Amino acid sequence: MKEFIISEAQVETAVLVGLITKTQDERKTNEYLDELAFLAETAGAEVVKKFTQKLDQANSVTYVGKGKLEEIKEYIHNEEEAEREVGMVIFDDELSAKQIRNIEAELKIKILDRTSLILDIFAMRAQTANAKTQVELAQYKYMLPRLQRLWTHLERQGGGSGAGGGKGSVGLRGPGETQLEMDRRIILNRMALLKERLAEIDKQKSTQRKNRGRLIRVALVGYTNVGKSTLMTLLSKSEVFAENKLFATLDTTVRKVIIENLPFLLSDTVGFIRKLPTDLVDSFKSTLDEVREADLLLHVVDISHPDFEEQIEVVNKTLADIGASGKPMVLVFNKIDAYTYIEKAVDDLTPRTKENLTLEELMKTWMAKMEDNCLFISAREKINLEELKSVVYQRVKELHVQKYPYNDFLYQTYEDGEE
Repeated sequence: MKEFIISEAQVETAVLVGLITKTQDERKTNEYLDELAFLAETAGAEVVKKFTQKLDQANSVTYVGKGKLEEIKEYIHNEEEAEREVGMVIFDDELSAKQIRNIEAELKIKILDRTSLILDIFAMRAQTANAKTQVELAQYKYMLPRLQRLWTHLERQGGGSGAGGGKGSVGLRGPGETQLEMDRRIILNRMALLKERLAEIDKQKSTQRKNRGRLIRVALVGYTNVGKSTLMTLLSKSEVFAENKLFATLDTTVRKVIIENLPFLLSDTVGFIRKLPTDLVDSFKSTLDEVREADLLLHVVDISHPDFEEQIEVVNKTLADIGASGKPMVLVFNKIDAYTYIEKAVDDLTPRTKENLTLEELMKTWMAKMEDNCLFISAREKINLEELKSVVYQRVKELHVQKYPYNDFLYQTYEDGEE
């Protein structure tokens, strides 16, 4: 697994590559590359250059066209053009084993794709045995179809003639294939063991959830780096790790929260992201059980992000993928203190867009129809937190009466201030 991991202590320079296609225009591609740069920075790399190319779809052999690959190669190996030695090239989509092999052969440099980079970060962030097990399983799922690439060095050891059709190549094929099959069996056996371990952990967690008594469960969900952990700290009045980097939280944190003497359970889960690897979602399903079993979701959104509406769609799709859609939800627009807009000039007659709206104007758009299912706060500046607490209190109270109708006398007890 160490092939993919970037050491936090070693700062490597990286070049990013993305495609402009029929379904992904230049603006969106640049936004995706900005996010990829943030991912690279989180993994400990420094981005020195970004390359884009217009194609109908990714080239099945080299992802980009031959000319663009040559341009990237020239930049990497041209000491005068490149500011410093480039350590890797990172592609904004998941690459096949064939693409990685061909690109490496041409560029002669370490190649990562978006998926392997996210796996790197998860491997760095994993602290508990549960998270480490889930990440390792996802890494093996990613590596399995790409095993053959790891054995291409055997082809270069042959002394045969031509393009690999001589006896030398054939002679090497046996041991290579045997080793490949051995590695595949080792990985499959390891994956089976990890799945058993996760099933055991999941069973333990399920027992823990059952033992939490008759308390409503509220889960914080949202795109990565929207401020969920900061909000968790404020509501639970306990320190939860928060950092301005992607995937600061991997393990689900559960805290008992009391608002106006009304107790409930609040959980903070891993943030979602565009193009989140399917294998990673599958591996983390036991962690995301807190979301699936929640009675209420607080969907935290970074309203200062220019593409927050697409981030909402990504989160909603991921919730649907894990079977957690359709639950009662409150949209919590965070970071209102960081919201900015572009004021149009008086003589600018072009139609106004979302970027030209003040926060007050934005709040009167589709968000206004959601009434108190849509809140605007700043966790960092502690703006409108009392309003949030009031809405959460009402929602939890209603849900408890619905879920435990014979236990609703409990609320009168709490309202009277009794223990």
